[in-house]
Amino acid sequence: MVVPAALSSWRSLALLAVLLIGGGATFIYSRDKPAESTRRPDAARLMNDLMSGKAQVGGPFTLEDQFGKRRSLADFRGKPVLLYFGYTFCPDVCPTDLAAMAQAIRTLDAAGKVLQPIFITLDPERDTREILRNYAVAFHPRFVALRGSEGEVRRVATAYKVYFEKVRPPGSSVYLIDHMAFVFLLDRDGQYIAFFPPGTTAERMAVMVGEALAHAG
Repeated sequence: MVVPAALSSWRSLALLAVLLIGGGATFIYSRDKPAESTRRPDAARLMNDLMSGKAQVGGPFTLEDQFGKRRSLADFRGKPVLLYFGYTFCPDVCPTDLAAMAQAIRTLDAAGKVLQPIFITLDPERDTREILRNYAVAFHPRFVALRGSEGEVRRVATAYKVYFEKVRPPGSSVYLIDHMAFVFLLDRDGQYIAFFPPGTTAERMAVMVGEALAHAG
């Protein structure tokens, strides 16, 4: 897999951030991770695949959008894509990162108008079409929110090396989803270029996306 030179240093920084934040762990969890959640081997494997650059990341998919229409990744051919996996009940990391994506698009101005932001819910059980419609437009009017069966979502998430699982805090009747939180940048052909770790600022994201788009011509 070839990564643009402008982003190779960023991936090194991302790896350093993982090592520093995770205390040597090879994967990141969202900040809403319940205390009793365990770090499973498949999470480490997916993170290693993503960080090493030796495994294919991404691929074609077809899911249902917030209006009930089946949408495939090929529908967005010709547009660079910012892709995020999360869920609407996420208490902090998801809305923070989605807001950063939206602000990065606005910061890029004319260049940002060609970017397509996509949100894929990891919680199709609760995230109905109506909930996704209201959630998506709260960040940016061009957001496409996608959902599918649990099996469909699992296949797409695994293709992008995104680990997630339902967890229920002790004494709670409401489950959370422990998940890796990344913003993925795809080129105009839907091919993976790079990722941004959770908490990346809109300003930093805009700079790196702009450089990647310029590099891609």
